[in-house]
Amino acid sequence: MPALAHAAVKWSYRCASCGATYAIVPGRYLCDACAGRQQPDRPLEGVLEAQWEGDAAREYGPRGIPLPVARHWFPPIPVGHTPLWAPQRLRDELDAPGLWLKDDTCQPSGSFKDRASLLVAAFARQHGLCEVVLASTGNAASSMAAVGAAAGLQVKVFLPASAPVAKRIQVLQYGAELVSVDGSYDQAFDLSLAYSRASGALSRNTAYNPLTIEGKKTVSFEIVDDLLDAGAGAPQHVFVPTGDGVILAGVVRGFEDLIKLGRLARMPTLWACQAEGSSAIARALASGHAGAQAFAEPRPSRTVADSIAVDVPRNGVHALAKLTQYAGRAVTVSDAEILDAQHRLARGCGLFAEPSSSAAFAAWLKVRPALAADDNCVLLITGSGLKDIQAAARGLGLER
Repeated sequence: MPALAHAAVKWSYRCASCGATYAIVPGRYLCDACAGRQQPDRPLEGVLEAQWEGDAAREYGPRGIPLPVARHWFPPIPVGHTPLWAPQRLRDELDAPGLWLKDDTCQPSGSFKDRASLLVAAFARQHGLCEVVLASTGNAASSMAAVGAAAGLQVKVFLPASAPVAKRIQVLQYGAELVSVDGSYDQAFDLSLAYSRASGALSRNTAYNPLTIEGKKTVSFEIVDDLLDAGAGAPQHVFVPTGDGVILAGVVRGFEDLIKLGRLARMPTLWACQAEGSSAIARALASGHAGAQAFAEPRPSRTVADSIAVDVPRNGVHALAKLTQYAGRAVTVSDAEILDAQHRLARGCGLFAEPSSSAAFAAWLKVRPALAADDNCVLLITGSGLKDIQAAARGLGLER
């Protein structure tokens, strides 16, 4: 986590579409002008990015991570600094000496989402806000519930009734209020926004709250530092499980900051890894269109990888712009490939990942022949397989 910020570094929000700037204050979520273009069944317009000006290298130290909330507001829960490790058996089996796994199953809630929840909780504490509300397919909900418990915050989550039982139990065990939604994640998202507007609770909704993007950039700093410590050089490829596009955008933001700080020479190739049954961003990239037009034909999502299952990717426009700007790629994999990759990853190196994370491994397996064997390929393993054992049982043929 970052060192205590000082006045020499100035923070603001910047609209990723029009460049308008705003103060980072409670109640500010989207760009006023661009949000006015919002259409039904389209990704969010007017997504904001946190930006800094000043001597961040001095303020945060040689390996510090610039973040818009000072360290002393962060709740006492050990988020981040997860292992980046070399799966030696898989490397040998697949002739892939540059394969690396960024293992966020080690987070307190077992999910990458803790990175965003930590920053949201810190912001809430800084501004004296007591309640946080969000919609989720399960991981963000259990994450915010866990971090909220450490921070002393009230947390209310809107969760589709179809969410895995383990994630629902996590939410309740951490003491959060769970509202079960008989519908999709997109419907839960709308219900949570309505509650936030009516109650004044801080929304942690993904992409809608810019801090959910900013908090996730911390993984990029860790990847670069850990590869440096291992004497491996810079990452050439990063494979990101992708649903709504927020993790992808957060990873890019981190690398952008590292380049700005002079700690990284160039942007790695980012791979958006999607399930065939929930591939809106991959389809948008293939269409050649930009903006909301690229998402003009939403489709119902159907995939075993519930954590990346969305009909309308809320951060789709923003994530698509990042992929296009940096010549990123997208790859889709079937549910069968995901479940096979899940089992192969577990038995090949001892890491039990949930289906969304296994999609990153499946995607890497699919494109590996086109990559140099010794390229540093980092796979984001964003959630524990214990969060959805029903999917794993299906992959093992134990449940139909």
